[in-house]
Amino acid sequence: MSSNVDKKNEESDVCAVDFAFRRIGGKYKGRILWHLNRHNILRYGELKKEMNNITTKMLTQTLRQLEQDELINRKVYHQVPPKVEYSLTEIGYELIPFVHYLENWGKKQLENKNQ
Repeated sequence: MSSNVDKKNEESDVCAVDFAFRRIGGKYKGRILWHLNRHNILRYGELKKEMNNITTKMLTQTLRQLEQDELINRKVYHQVPPKVEYSLTEIGYELIPFVHYLENWGKKQLENKNQ
C-alpha cells in the first residue's frame, strides 16, 4: 500500500514540475520576466527593444501567455496613441530567484563550454 502512496506522490511532484515548466518554458518567457524585473515597468516598444531578436508576433503571443498564466500585468491606458505597460505580478516576482539561479547556471555552463 505504501508503494502506491509513494508512486502517487512522485507523480504529483512530476506534474507540479511539468506545470511549472509549461508556465515558464519557451524561448522568450524567462527573458521577458528578467527584463520586467530589471525595469519594473516596460511598454511594449521598450520590451521589444530589450529583446531585439524577437518578432512582433512572438512577443505578442508570449506576453499573452504570461498574462494568462498571471505572471505579468498588462495595464492599458485609453489615450491616443494607445499606451500599454507590462509589469510582474506577485506570482511573477516569486519566480525571479529561480530566473537568477538559471542565469548563473547558464553563465557557468557557457564558461565551462568555452574552456
